[in-house]
Amino acid sequence: MKRTLFRLAAAVAATLALVTVSTAPSQAAVPDRKGWVLYNAPAASIVGFGTWPAATTVTPLAPAGRYQVRFPGQAASGGVVHVTAVNSVPHWCQVEAWGISLSDEIVNLRCYKAGGFLDPTSFSAFFTSASGLGGFGPYGYAFSSATGTVVNQYNSSGAGNTVTPGPVGQYFVQFPGLVTGGPIDGSLQATAVNSGTGARCKIAKWSSTATGQDVMVFCFDSAGAFMNTAFTVTYQYKVSLYGASIPPKYFGYVLNVPPVGPPTTNFNSIVGLSANTVVAAGAGLSLVTFPRIGFTPNTVQVTAFGTTPDFCGMNTFWGNFGSPDVVVRDVNCFTSAGAPSGNGFLVSASSIL
Repeated sequence: MKRTLFRLAAAVAATLALVTVSTAPSQAAVPDRKGWVLYNAPAASIVGFGTWPAATTVTPLAPAGRYQVRFPGQAASGGVVHVTAVNSVPHWCQVEAWGISLSDEIVNLRCYKAGGFLDPTSFSAFFTSASGLGGFGPYGYAFSSATGTVVNQYNSSGAGNTVTPGPVGQYFVQFPGLVTGGPIDGSLQATAVNSGTGARCKIAKWSSTATGQDVMVFCFDSAGAFMNTAFTVTYQYKVSLYGASIPPKYFGYVLNVPPVGPPTTNFNSIVGLSANTVVAAGAGLSLVTFPRIGFTPNTVQVTAFGTTPDFCGMNTFWGNFGSPDVVVRDVNCFTSAGAPSGNGFLVSASSIL
């Protein structure tokens, strides 16, 4: 089935010629396509160690606070996008839309400051698209509409993921067939998809059952009230955020409830379970270290965890130091009003290697 492409804003519509592709990517090892970018807003440039492919570009759009990312050679049907704001001042980013332009994947983003106003910021953005049965896993993702319709999805077991809407802003996501030991294993990322207004989504809770992964996603407006919005959600268990393993050899994830969650939610592909650390670094700040996986180019994504409307991002760019280690200095979390918050979060780091 042909994928309907998004409509770009009038200001950029004349400069882009987006096309659909009528054939799905070949049934191959996960993923079919992938890309990530680390963008330095003050310098209006990408950061090389956090960007793949190297020729990826970011173009600021009007009004300020909107961006277009072009991942060269990564055009693929479906897929999901995640994005994390990188700013010491309270900001979040969300997905506006994504689609195909010739051989490239195009992603439009919107970034907001507390209060719900579009505002320029640095960010880390991530795209992947998969098909066929996964050689690794368990792994899956879903892109859901605001009404709970699954627009596209992937499940490494071959089963179909489902989204069931509940009360306003609350969605029950099931990844059947992604069976782990339980009662809570792996990691998740969630991102709001909304082209009209500020929106945030987070993981409220999840459980690893005998039949798969059961996940609650909560979504909020800029003021912190529940709202219905489209969103993306990705589940990973002992694989990278883009679903592959060996390669990449270097990846990890950790849940901070707080404190740090059970060992099965704290995985490092080199050192094993419980190897990653989270240390309080001030009000609403957490220093996260992933030992021995800091091989570039790599990506880090953060999503908030819990039932409040608080949100999380990164204080500044992560570093790759020492062994090398991935050092996130720091994950920062805020209330809807922009005050520092001790909110829980999930953070995932993945290398191309």
